[in-house]
Amino acid sequence: MNLASNLGRRPTSKPRQESRVSSSPTTDAITNFPNKESSARRRKLKFGMIVSGVGGGGGGSGTELWRLPDVPTNASTNIDWYIQQAQEAEEALFDFVFATDSQYIEPTFTQHHLNRLEPLSMLAAVATHTRHIGLAATVSTSYSEPFDVARRFASLDLISGGRAAWNIVTSYDTGTAGNFSRTGHGDYPDRYRRGSEAVKVVQGLWNSYEDGAFATSKSADSYLDPEKIHRLDHRGEFFAVTGPLNVQRSRQGQPVLIQAGTSEDGRELNAQVADVVFSFARSVEWAADFANDVRRRAQLHGRNPDDLIFIPALSVRIRETDEEARAAETATLAKRSVLRRLDRLRRQYPQVDFDQLELDSPLPEFGSKAAVSAVEELYEEAYRNGWTLRQLLDASAYHHAHFVGSPVTVADEIEAWYRSGAVDGFNIFAGEPEDFAAFRTLVVPILQARGIYRTEYEGDTLRQVLEIPVPVNSHTLAAIGSGTA
Repeated sequence: MNLASNLGRRPTSKPRQESRVSSSPTTDAITNFPNKESSARRRKLKFGMIVSGVGGGGGGSGTELWRLPDVPTNASTNIDWYIQQAQEAEEALFDFVFATDSQYIEPTFTQHHLNRLEPLSMLAAVATHTRHIGLAATVSTSYSEPFDVARRFASLDLISGGRAAWNIVTSYDTGTAGNFSRTGHGDYPDRYRRGSEAVKVVQGLWNSYEDGAFATSKSADSYLDPEKIHRLDHRGEFFAVTGPLNVQRSRQGQPVLIQAGTSEDGRELNAQVADVVFSFARSVEWAADFANDVRRRAQLHGRNPDDLIFIPALSVRIRETDEEARAAETATLAKRSVLRRLDRLRRQYPQVDFDQLELDSPLPEFGSKAAVSAVEELYEEAYRNGWTLRQLLDASAYHHAHFVGSPVTVADEIEAWYRSGAVDGFNIFAGEPEDFAAFRTLVVPILQARGIYRTEYEGDTLRQVLEIPVPVNSHTLAAIGSGTA
């Protein structure tokens, strides 16, 4: 098989290829996982695509994508580039496009972060050029008002025909406060309490109108049924919001909620509200432990743990053979500047003076936590093992799952994680076009032939595609419970 000659082929079913599974996880955490293949019904693999524009983000691990001949130098602000990537992901039957965001920059930040489109505006344009793929936008609860968040996402949900998703974050760049007339960023527990309250308010606003509140025929008695509109009148620690929202529900009821916290507070928020749980799992064992914990917590909150979908980040390096892929990986890592990788670490630990550290001396205690839990876990491992700063920088090239090999090898890794029950799929960094094209056109057909990835979309709303329930309007539910509906 010639890799380059196959990149233009669209995913389709074909006879199963011989599989060479390169990992066989058997930990107790995985054995006890509640959503294993032994369940009566298992969702097929779910895939998201993380857009990274000109590069330098997590999946690129510092890669300057803008230097590649097939990536526009303005990719991060080029709506045609985003539309093209979304359409390619939709052809490969991906579940959603995933747009990250931040609201503070410094010159040393990665390229894509320096100059990019606001996610909701960008995805509204993408919505008009796609039909099935979900549209996930990152919006911070620390620097957004719930009414504004509720209205913007409800609008995207209607524009897209029920394909919107909110990636909930609390913001970790302390400098963001200065862009919002604030003197402080707030400590971690405060940000998560605010985030938890913000989500509850937004969900309450999304319930402002019951289904059927508005006239659908010219002969209706009135445009609005006043019995089906509801104020919120929320008064909490951080917000006071009256409502109602001036946007109705879409066909999927409410936008899908995505959350990525792996700290104690983050796990609790996942358990309370998340439909899709995002993470930066570096091993299948960690992914299983994490999913088990969040599902247990979700059950304590009265939720069905099988309604949660676990999708960790993934980047890939794919060539025709494993040897060629490893060689390409080595060559790519060799090109990455130590200073650029150090800049990425500075953002995680703004209180640490890295200029005082020697690259090849053992790491000292940093005395502060990383902004992202996965990076903190990696540092703790490095400190315990006496790594040098250079070794930490090399290891932090990918603080998430990273599969290197031929299309069959990458498919084997994905299948091993999926069949273990640790994950429901992956949120894949688009990264270098060659690798993403190989994934879509070569890896996807293998997974389809093995019967673990869809061959057509399950529906045309994101909840249908993800196979998760539509939330019943809380006021409708209350009326049913009281017997007045």
